[in-house]
Amino acid sequence: MRQFNRYLVTSALPYANGPLHIGHLAGAYLSADIYVRFQRLMGKDIVYICGSDEHGAAVTIKALKEGKTSQEIVDKYHSLFKKTFHDIGISFDMYHRTSAQIHHETSQEFFRSLHAQGQFIEKTTDQYYDEEAQRFLADRYIIGTCPNCGHEEAYGDQCEKCGSSLSPRELINPRSTISGSKPILKPTTHWFLPLDKYEAWLKEWIEKGEVDGKEYHDPAEWKNHVVGQCKSWLENGLLPRSMTRDLDWGVDVPTEIPGSEGKKLYVWMDAPIGYISATKQWALDQGKDWEPYWKSEDTALIHFIGKDNIVFHCIIFPAILKTEGSYILPVNVPANQFMNLEGKKLSTSKNWAVWVHEYLEDLPGKEDELRYCMIKNMPETRDSEFTWKGYQDSTNNELVNNLANFVNRVLVLTHKYYEGVVPAIDQDQQLAGPDGEMDISFHDSELIRLFDDLQELASGIRTYDFRGGLKTLMEISTKGNQILQFNAPWKLQKEDPEAVKTIMNLSLQYVAAISVACRPFMPFTSDKLRSMLSLSPIKEQGEFDDMLFRLCEGEVLIEEGHKIGEAKHLFTRIEDKVIEEQKEKLVARSASSEANKTAVAVAAESDVKAEVTFDDFTKMDIRTAKITAAEKVPKADKLLQIQLDLGFEQRTVVSGIAEHYTPDEVIGKQVCLLANLAPRKIRGVMSQGMILMAEDDSGKLSFIAPQDSWPAGMKIS
Repeated sequence: MRQFNRYLVTSALPYANGPLHIGHLAGAYLSADIYVRFQRLMGKDIVYICGSDEHGAAVTIKALKEGKTSQEIVDKYHSLFKKTFHDIGISFDMYHRTSAQIHHETSQEFFRSLHAQGQFIEKTTDQYYDEEAQRFLADRYIIGTCPNCGHEEAYGDQCEKCGSSLSPRELINPRSTISGSKPILKPTTHWFLPLDKYEAWLKEWIEKGEVDGKEYHDPAEWKNHVVGQCKSWLENGLLPRSMTRDLDWGVDVPTEIPGSEGKKLYVWMDAPIGYISATKQWALDQGKDWEPYWKSEDTALIHFIGKDNIVFHCIIFPAILKTEGSYILPVNVPANQFMNLEGKKLSTSKNWAVWVHEYLEDLPGKEDELRYCMIKNMPETRDSEFTWKGYQDSTNNELVNNLANFVNRVLVLTHKYYEGVVPAIDQDQQLAGPDGEMDISFHDSELIRLFDDLQELASGIRTYDFRGGLKTLMEISTKGNQILQFNAPWKLQKEDPEAVKTIMNLSLQYVAAISVACRPFMPFTSDKLRSMLSLSPIKEQGEFDDMLFRLCEGEVLIEEGHKIGEAKHLFTRIEDKVIEEQKEKLVARSASSEANKTAVAVAAESDVKAEVTFDDFTKMDIRTAKITAAEKVPKADKLLQIQLDLGFEQRTVVSGIAEHYTPDEVIGKQVCLLANLAPRKIRGVMSQGMILMAEDDSGKLSFIAPQDSWPAGMKIS
């Protein structure tokens, strides 16, 4: 493994078109945060960079749907991102945004440099054009059937179901996401980066870690699925890729270049350059020089991403960097795979997700419980799954029963026997270690074992095995519990109080070590532990390195005579009720999201539903009804609990319309109700039917209302 003087770590820039869910955390942010915090604890010069990707087509699509400007959309989600990342403990040195002036300038500098070197191919091609919208369609404005897996909503640049990279003309039955119409082909001129010219050195760099005999990285340190995906791309042959688009939102092609009018930079040229512009802003804020972090061979550049971004960070961005000529290439791109949720693929469109900001609101103070569960199930080499039951089990059985139990026993006994003062030790005590065997040099031997375990934990993080590192941390806690269990100081206190002093001193050394070692994984827990031990807060300035040095030199981590603080609950159990509420919320929100698409509780997945028979249609019992009362469902921003009069009976319905109507606005309205829909419990309320709604192009819902003269309970057929 190469040694570096400094590290520049990036996490993939999230699209500023929607909130963050747990899949985002599992993909690019928790892993990077662990790595960065650890390297800080080892005293390394490391900078952690990220920011909002504000120029993707996904942003403009969101703006069109909501009837807002693109700037309004990115401002909203950039603010939400910053708060969410901070609250869950992601420790960026700079969280920037691509709408910033310094980013536009930096991106344009890159384009000028490549253009001046003659690296671009300028050519006219036929591209899809929406005649109704009167505009060329960027890749993400086109959807169609994937030619590889048959997914009917693949984008023009990528199929998110099978992960295949595509071009718009490969799609079967393409259609515009703006108007829904079939686009036509129309000529337009753009600048292309000739990726085919770089195939040879890209292949050498990926497979051997070097270019022209110059070493960049060790291929053995890269994940197999990352190298495999890159090889597949290279074996299939690279093609020139357009670096500009016909758009009205993004970074302008420099105006001095002929033909630049109306042209913007392709988002996958613009977005990764955001890492550089963010570093520039960090350097300006800190009074430092940004260039060594991007241009010195003594710097390790590491990109943490999800697997859907591999090609962009391992093929396209490296090609841009090396072609420019003065930048280093990444030493690793440790891409994670995908995290599923409760047996299904995470889906933002279907609202099948655990939104991080909502989790933080619903379960305040339990940031590390989520971090722990996510890291334990991190999809490092294959897809993994989050379940609320798994979250409950990991919290109760591991964090509470193991770690919190160990810490609590140590602190409580220290207060009980020594009034909270770390006792002196007898070096020659013969006591049982975590394996149950007696050891005459108990204290020294166990500190050596602790040192070895901490080294193993560090090795896991250095090699991007974060689950392995977390497992080692919990094994350290388990060994601490075993030392207590085998020696039973609560029984030994009457027989051999000197031996108990040694046991408790060692146990306090374990707790002190855990207060440092848990920092990369559970920073909030680290703060609590340091406070309970009355030790200085962790500043992430070499504390892990110092801990290893002290143990190696035979020194202790917490001195005898030191007065610790009071024992407090490190973690608390998650009750079944909490889990059921979260599962109900997930199901209800997903149902509500689908209702918002079609104004009913279960939405169609396409513009026209699958064909049904007449017999199926006649099974539906649709009746007129009048809303007599309404109120918001607690802790559910989109749901109203509505009371309906059907003439012959009263009904309760939970409807996802709270973002469109207040309770007062709906009382007295005549509506149409699907009366024989099977009842479903939503957020603890039994919903007995479904109110029919209509949705316009902006997403606004309106009631499908019968005539005022129609009585309640009238059957519609």
